[in-house]
Amino acid sequence: MTTQSDSTSYRYTPELANQIEKTWQQYWKDNGTFNAPNPVGELATDAGELPKEKLNVQDMFPYPSGAGLHVGHPLGYIATDTYARYNRMLGKNVLHTLGYDAFGLPAEQYAIQTGTHPRTTTEANIENMRRQLGMLGLGHDPRRSVESTDPEFFKWTQWIFLQIYNSWFDEEQQKARPIAELIKELEANKRTTKDGRYYEDLTEEEKAAAIDEFRLVYLSNSTVNWCPGLGTVLANEEVTAEGKSERGNFPVFRKNLSQWMMRITAYSDRLLDDLELLDWPDKVKSMQRNWIGRSRGAEVSFSAEGYEIEVFTTRPDTLFGAEYVVLAPEHELVDALLSPIPYDDDVDERWTYGHDDPKEAVESYRTDIAAKSDLERQENKEKTGVFLGTYATNPVSGKKVPIFIADYVLTGYGTGAIMAVPAHDTRDYEFAQAFGLPITEVVSGGNVEEEAWTEDGALVNSSNDKGLDLNGLNKAEAIAAAIEWLEKDGSGREKVQYKLRDWLFARQRYWGEPFPIVYDKDGFAHALPESMLPVELPEVEDYKPVSFDPEDKDSEPQPPLAKVRDWVEVELDLGDGPQTYFRDTNVMPQWAGSSWYQLRYIDPRNDEAFCDI
Repeated sequence: MTTQSDSTSYRYTPELANQIEKTWQQYWKDNGTFNAPNPVGELATDAGELPKEKLNVQDMFPYPSGAGLHVGHPLGYIATDTYARYNRMLGKNVLHTLGYDAFGLPAEQYAIQTGTHPRTTTEANIENMRRQLGMLGLGHDPRRSVESTDPEFFKWTQWIFLQIYNSWFDEEQQKARPIAELIKELEANKRTTKDGRYYEDLTEEEKAAAIDEFRLVYLSNSTVNWCPGLGTVLANEEVTAEGKSERGNFPVFRKNLSQWMMRITAYSDRLLDDLELLDWPDKVKSMQRNWIGRSRGAEVSFSAEGYEIEVFTTRPDTLFGAEYVVLAPEHELVDALLSPIPYDDDVDERWTYGHDDPKEAVESYRTDIAAKSDLERQENKEKTGVFLGTYATNPVSGKKVPIFIADYVLTGYGTGAIMAVPAHDTRDYEFAQAFGLPITEVVSGGNVEEEAWTEDGALVNSSNDKGLDLNGLNKAEAIAAAIEWLEKDGSGREKVQYKLRDWLFARQRYWGEPFPIVYDKDGFAHALPESMLPVELPEVEDYKPVSFDPEDKDSEPQPPLAKVRDWVEVELDLGDGPQTYFRDTNVMPQWAGSSWYQLRYIDPRNDEAFCDI
């Protein structure tokens, strides 16, 4: 018979559990139990022939928060650890490790508040997370752990940036090629510039600008999310649906700024077509296809005041029903098309936004929508807009149609301009109803006096005296006939359009990877040679970007690095003798390093290549 005393003396206690755990963890460490060996190099093994079957078990790349682990960390890590151990026991060569995505705004914000260097905070947070993860006894290979803030790591982040900067996308071969090969083809007249000119006819400045139009990373004066309260530009993912910064809840405004962009749109077709090669759930593939958003249609020109407004439409068959044109408020032609004279007395008051002068109306409208996010602008809500006081010509009907700006049209989608067919588009119908605009049926089947008809039907009210007659045709037939006519007329062409946008790749912060780019006295960008990498951050006393009144939408970014003049201004010999250059004072976004870290796990100590084994 077992007594209570006997039962107590053999009970499994927390103290005993800790003792067993520490003993085995020390054994694993001493014997390299979880070390994944390389065939050669620093991480090679003397244990004989390696297992032929390999497995890479990848964990989330965590940000080292000062709060340490939360329940979501072990939730994922325990599952991958179990899977890695199981496969290791099956005899596979399992690579399972964990690094840290250590650049980012939280550490910088803490530095601003306390004066503590972000590196100090980040390293302390990493040490704490390693301690906590160690208590879980996870089977990570500690020799392969990396930190995105380590100069030996971000040297290769900068190197990858240079490879992209010095490359272009060859549409015929559907792959990236070195810029040097492009220049040879241009010099041999095997290829023309983007605008059709021959390279030999250009000045040196024009040649440099022409090459930049091909680069996979380029400077663009694009519309970005500017947050004066944080003093930096934000990605769409960092802006809430209410148009506020995710961190700090400051107002965010749409603003045109010169920014580094990644030309991901060059890969649109490959991204779509290669989905078929992936063993992913159909739901995920569908999400990817919608994100890329490939659609076929036509780009059509509406003439206005000596300018051509280019609109993209998937339904060129409905052109006869286009009753007005809408530009995004930020569209480059808005100011050029603004009427210089007050609205006529017979202009509907709903069109004027409460002003007599079109310029005042547009300025007022832009101010009112500046803090709206793209998501908020596209929500199904009351339609607002402003008449520019000028008209465009519908190319198929010859009809003069009014030009508006409205927040439901975005510069980041299509051409930033639309032809509005209210009879057959719900948003256009709502706008037309709100502004008292004509609604002309061109697809039969519905009652457009009550709602937009968006289903298929035979074409009606769709012919002109210039040889275009779509009446009676179905959708496919009418689209083909309309595109053929537009191309013959010179007022349009067939085009494939994507929702996918190029990638904003710059932040006005301190705690990030510096760009390996300098500018000459004329403002032209020059890539640094690989021998000058890594470009490290200077030591500063003030980590704070120049922030502004959170409501000051007219403010301009002034990054923290711009204050360090002895770092910004540098004398270098880039092949033409010593000259004064100026470093880029922006830094890369947090996810620059986290876009490739898994490759560094394979070969973490290589100082000759970012990845070799």
